[in-house]
Amino acid sequence: MNGKQMVQPIFILPEGAGKNPGKRAQKQNIAAAKAVADAIRTTLGPKGMDKMIVDSMGDIIVTNDGVTILDNMNIEHPAGKMLVAISKTQDTEIGDGTTTAAVLAGELLKEAEILLDQSVHPTIIAQGYRLAQVQAMKKLDEIANNISIDDTEILKNIAQTAMTGKNVEASKEYLADIALDAIDCVYDEKTKTIDLDAIKIEKKEGEATENSYLIKGILIDKERVHPRMPESVKDAKIALINTPLEIKSPETDAQIRITDPSQLQDFLDQEENTLKKMVDEIAEAGANVVFCQKGIDDIAQHYLAKKDILAIRRIKKSDIESLAKATGGMIVNTLSDLTSSELGYAKIVEERKISDEPMIFVEGCKDPKAVTLLIRGGTEHVTAEISRAMDDAIGGVSATIEKGKYVYGGGATEEAVAGDLRKYAQKIGGRQQLAINGFANALEVIPKTLAENAGADPIDVIVALRAEHDKGKKSIGVDVFGNKIGDMKEAGVIEALKIKTQAIISASEVAQLILRIDDVIVTGRAESQEPPQGMPPGMMPPGM
Repeated sequence: MNGKQMVQPIFILPEGAGKNPGKRAQKQNIAAAKAVADAIRTTLGPKGMDKMIVDSMGDIIVTNDGVTILDNMNIEHPAGKMLVAISKTQDTEIGDGTTTAAVLAGELLKEAEILLDQSVHPTIIAQGYRLAQVQAMKKLDEIANNISIDDTEILKNIAQTAMTGKNVEASKEYLADIALDAIDCVYDEKTKTIDLDAIKIEKKEGEATENSYLIKGILIDKERVHPRMPESVKDAKIALINTPLEIKSPETDAQIRITDPSQLQDFLDQEENTLKKMVDEIAEAGANVVFCQKGIDDIAQHYLAKKDILAIRRIKKSDIESLAKATGGMIVNTLSDLTSSELGYAKIVEERKISDEPMIFVEGCKDPKAVTLLIRGGTEHVTAEISRAMDDAIGGVSATIEKGKYVYGGGATEEAVAGDLRKYAQKIGGRQQLAINGFANALEVIPKTLAENAGADPIDVIVALRAEHDKGKKSIGVDVFGNKIGDMKEAGVIEALKIKTQAIISASEVAQLILRIDDVIVTGRAESQEPPQGMPPGMMPPGM
């Protein structure tokens, strides 16, 4: 051994584990995030294209909704998953702006990569991004305009902006009116909040989009439990019951010993009398419609039908809660609690067929705090996309009302913030100003992408935008229909302030998080899969 002692290698990770250190880890993380952002970048804006996603079962989704695309791509790379999380957070918090958030995060990392190649330390870049994020929030608040629920025309523009570029564009004006009506019903004047869970969206294919409408009540995808029950009940007094209308089985093992045939008949008669008594209690309370969260026994169904009471069983918890909000009824857990004061009211409860499927309509509620949007479309794929568009519109409008502020779309807001950040970077100085300038460049990916997707020259558009914003014209954005710049205020292209703030915060924080990673440690994998050439790890196409 030439006098040297042999050093025994030390293993601190399990067999099959791997370590990806330093710049290589950063490069791969950034590459994965950029690939995810690029995958949905072409869907941004009114002229954005759609994606067709085919899953392993052969089911098809056609959409340009960012979060839907990312959620169904089965991304495996950890950095890629972080961008999916951004979109999901944006969707949960607001409902609109999911593509913007993911594309912005990808561009922030692209700008960071340029700085890393210039030997700027990742910590410096992260600090610069943090400063830029705080300054961007200040600028957004400064340029935002105030709004209230009474500003119907502006709110309608916000709803239409959210739907522009989706398959519903031809009917966006009509659908925007429906969305505003729904929000108006569930708006709480005392707390100034909107309960989005109280707006139920029901999809049924088979008719044109223009046949979609708002039900000021609840639509239940169920049918009456007995054919002899009335199909329609006017001036409905509705009982909402959270207890089974059946004989409960004992919780412990029990035996009933019958030694005589007459005892068996007595036992059956007793069961029937118990069920008849349950129905009598419902009738005595004055109810002529029953929604039961649990089961209804066949004998109970018979007695309910004899009393002309319309009954529906096994209602979902969310539906029965919505019924309580819409009809003003109280959900009762025992029939002895049921009195006329606990009953809800609707002008009509009726079973109708939609696309050959029976459904229960509860309409004409006095002051409904829960409503249903019945979405119609030519096919299942069309109705699904209309539903996603309505989600975006309702989310955007409710975020505007709750925050009380709106900004201009078409990339105008991003360009205004980018211009402000460049001035701010000069005040900061040092290497951090490089990162702040990078943040400003990244924000311009939104107007740049809008121009690209519309077929315009992105460089010409950005140069023209910067010139107008330098003159103080903060509402100038990308006119995608004229392939030039235009005034978004006049065009009515308006978005909720919260869409922008949430997208910038999420994208910035995830970019900072990814930049600070200098090691990727994989603690073993069941099966190693190499992605196809040209794709970052974890970006497997469907079916592979």
